[in-house]
Amino acid sequence: MTADDYVQPEIHGLAGRDADLLRFATAGSVDDGKSTLIGRLLLDSKSIFEDQLEAVEATSASKGYDYTDLALLTDGLRSEREQGITIDVAYRYFATPSRKFIIADTPGHVQYTRNMVTGASTADLGLVLVDARQGLTEQSRRHAVILSLLRVPHLVLAVNKMDLVDFSEEVYEKIHSEFTQFATKLNIPDLEVIPISALQGDNVVNRSENMEWYSGPTLMHHLEHVHVASDRDLIDARFPVQFVIRPKSDEFHDYRGYAGQVAGGVLKPGDEVVVLPSGMTSTISKIDLFDKEIAEAFPPMSVTVHLADDVDVSRGDMIARVKNAPQPSQDIDAMVCWMTTAPLRPRQKLAIKHTTRTARALVKDIQYRLDVNSLHRDQETKELGVNEIGRIQLRTTQPLLCDPYSKNRATGSFILIDEATGVTVGAGMILAGS
Repeated sequence: MTADDYVQPEIHGLAGRDADLLRFATAGSVDDGKSTLIGRLLLDSKSIFEDQLEAVEATSASKGYDYTDLALLTDGLRSEREQGITIDVAYRYFATPSRKFIIADTPGHVQYTRNMVTGASTADLGLVLVDARQGLTEQSRRHAVILSLLRVPHLVLAVNKMDLVDFSEEVYEKIHSEFTQFATKLNIPDLEVIPISALQGDNVVNRSENMEWYSGPTLMHHLEHVHVASDRDLIDARFPVQFVIRPKSDEFHDYRGYAGQVAGGVLKPGDEVVVLPSGMTSTISKIDLFDKEIAEAFPPMSVTVHLADDVDVSRGDMIARVKNAPQPSQDIDAMVCWMTTAPLRPRQKLAIKHTTRTARALVKDIQYRLDVNSLHRDQETKELGVNEIGRIQLRTTQPLLCDPYSKNRATGSFILIDEATGVTVGAGMILAGS
């Protein structure tokens, strides 16, 4: 995550177009087989080139393995391959006839929690792996809690390495029951538990002949058919302006458009809108997508919006509906994942980037540190250390046009930046503004 990333309408064909892409993040303890699973998905869905597979086979043989180490397809850093672990967030892309996928393979070590938060922050689905021999671990619970905090709407618990427990139904049922009971404490709207063997391919893409007692979907079938079109906020129109386009050429002499990514709702020509924070109102005259006009725009499309009136609009402003606009707020109550070794303390001053607006912020108070294993709130804490998550209060120099994170993940999130170095030091989820 960097500082640069960041009335029900009638919708014609929206669900089908939005469902074409699924972003999912893998999580779990070290050696649970996340990278191997992704390698298996890529291999069995025929999403890797023959020379890539040959290179992995050769590397596996040189290491003395009697099998092809599919984890080498995703563990790209030299230190990852040497240690057999994932450190950085590895993004991989593949497709089937039914859907396109973006995978964020996140690290399992506790010291890389911030990497896991970064990878899962834009995910539609979280995939938590557990080793069938070990059962639920502290890291399994930790990552489930983080996915819940990040409001990832769909969660899959993949019980991996079933081949090492003789494909035991009893082992699966025990883990299934224990995790389901733990999940009742979390905000997980959709949960699926699937027994697999990533190494051998059981229940990954093809149904396992070794687990006839399991009647649920394979992992790939679930990924292809999980419904994500309704997860985004399609009611509250939010359009943070990223750039004002004024070509000033003879061909486009009077062209004036406002470019950005739709963060919520559905925008159409003819809609009456308000520009915040100025409060000026106008009507959308047209919407451009690349070199053509379109009839509607919805999350997460990047478009150029044109207004019928010549109003003052600049980067950091937000276009919303007149009767359904966010309230500007300078006092922010938020959950924050702290990402640097220097601790976060009250009275600290930082830069804050929210959608396309950047301001300065003062840490007013740290209310508590959350123990993501037990969900205990430590209200005695005076600071947050690296990879720790806590609830804080901020005061910003400029009003932010925000929504609660539970309502809109785009307008409800922000990053904190060290002004001296320009490094991202925290990621936040807004609870409330006043």
